Amino acid sequence: MKTPLYTALAQHAEKKPYSFHVPGHHNGDVFFDEARSHYASILQLDVTELEGLDDLHHPTGVIQEAEHLLTKLYDSDQSFFLVNGTTVGNLAMVMTACRTGDEIFVQRNCHKSVFHAIELAGATPILIDAEIDPHLHVPTHVAEDTVRKAIAKHPHCRAIILTYPNYYGHAADLLKLIHMCHEAGMIVLVDEAHGAHFVLGGGFPPSALSYGADVVVQSAHKTLPAMTMGSYLHLQGDRIDAKRLKILLTMLQSSSPSYPIMASLDVARAYVEEIKEKGTLDVIMKELTELKDQFNRLTHLEVVEPESLHSDPLKCVIRSTKGLTGYELKQVLESVDVHPELADEHQVLLVLSLEQRKDVPFKQIDQALKQSDSLLKGKKYIRNETVSLETDILNQDIEAVPFEQATGRVSAESIIPYPPGIPLMIKGERIEKEQIEALSRLLGHEVHIQASQVIHQRKLYVYIEEETL
Repeated sequence: MKTPLYTALAQHAEKKPYSFHVPGHHNGDVFFDEARSHYASILQLDVTELEGLDDLHHPTGVIQEAEHLLTKLYDSDQSFFLVNGTTVGNLAMVMTACRTGDEIFVQRNCHKSVFHAIELAGATPILIDAEIDPHLHVPTHVAEDTVRKAIAKHPHCRAIILTYPNYYGHAADLLKLIHMCHEAGMIVLVDEAHGAHFVLGGGFPPSALSYGADVVVQSAHKTLPAMTMGSYLHLQGDRIDAKRLKILLTMLQSSSPSYPIMASLDVARAYVEEIKEKGTLDVIMKELTELKDQFNRLTHLEVVEPESLHSDPLKCVIRSTKGLTGYELKQVLESVDVHPELADEHQVLLVLSLEQRKDVPFKQIDQALKQSDSLLKGKKYIRNETVSLETDILNQDIEAVPFEQATGRVSAESIIPYPPGIPLMIKGERIEKEQIEALSRLLGHEVHIQASQVIHQRKLYVYIEEETL
C-alpha cells in the first residue's frame, strides 16, 4: 500500500539529519529524559515543512498525493486531511455554507462544535429534535416528516447539518431525506465523526457520501488507527463553495500542522485499503460478533441492540441486569482497568476496534459485577419539538441564578455532559424544568459537565432580559 507522506517522513528520519529548525526538540535530541523512552520514535517524525515533505496549506507533493489517495478510496470529489479534529471540519463547512443571518437546520443531538460553528458564522440555528430509540433511550436521527414540516415553516433555510451515525452507532437511511433537502435548495452537511470506517462496506452502514451529502467530516482517530485529532473532510458536488472551504480550512487550522498526525491519516487510509484488498472484513465482523457474545454471557450483563435502525458493529452497548445505572456499571468496569467510552443513566458504551485484543479480563469483570450493589435509576430527559434559539439577546448582560430560578430563563452558556459532547442546554435556549432535573441527576452521579464553575454552586448563567429588570 502506498503511504506517500509517511514514507517520506520515515526516509527523512533514517538519514539522521541535523536539525537547525523547529520544533524545539530537534528530532528528539533535546527532551526530558524521564519521558524520552515513550516519545523517542515519534519525535523523529515530528518535523516541519522541510524540502520534500510538502505543506498542508498548499500541498503540491507527498501531502497532495496522500490526499488524492484518500479521495480515491472514499469516492469523493475532493478530500482533505484535518489536524484539528472533526471540530475544525464542522467549523469550516458551516462557515462556508452560511453567512450572517442565514437559517440552518440543526439536529438537536449534535456535537458542541456545531453550535460553535453556527455562532461564529452568525447564522440562525433552527433546532430539530431527533427520534428516540425506545430501547436504548437515546436520540437517534431526524425523521423525514420532521424535516418536511420544518422546511414548510422555514422555506428559505440555507443548509442542514446532520449527525450520522449518532454516538451509539445508530445509522438511519438518509437517501430520501438528503434528496428532499436538495430539492428545497439546501446544502447538506454531515458530521460523520464516528463513520470513517463505513467505507469498508459489508456489515457497516453506508457513508453519508453514498447518500449524496455535500460535505462529510469524519474523525479517523475515533474508529481507524489514526492519532487523536486526525480527521478527514470529504467534498462532493457543486452546492458548496469549494474555494471558500479551502480558505477557511487554512484560516482555522494550525499554521504548524502536526506531521505525526498527518502521517497517521495517511497510514490509516492504507490500513483500510489493505483490509479491502486482502478481503479480511469477514474475519473482522466474526471477531466483533464473538466479542459481543462474550460480554453478553457475563453474569448480570446484557448487550443492548437498537430497536430498528442499522447499527454500527463497532459500537457495543452493555447494560446491567442487576439494577446498576450506566454510571455505576462504568465504575465497576474501571475497577478492573476496563475503560469504556462513556456511560449514561441506562447503559455503558464500548467502542470496539477493527482488531481485538485477546486478553480482555472477562473473569475479573464477571467477579466485579457479582460484588456490585445497585442503585435506583433516574429518568432521562427527552423533548420532542423544533426549537429556535433566542439569538436576539446573545449580547445582553448575564447573571448567575440558582437552579430553581433558572426555569424559563435563556441560558447564557451551553451545558455539556462530556463525553459525548452533546449539549443538554444550548446557549440561547430557554431552559425547561426537565433540563434542570436532568442536570441535577447528572451532577449527583458525578458526571463530568463542561460548563462554568458556578454549576458546582448549583447555579447557571442566564441572560438578563428587559422584563426581568
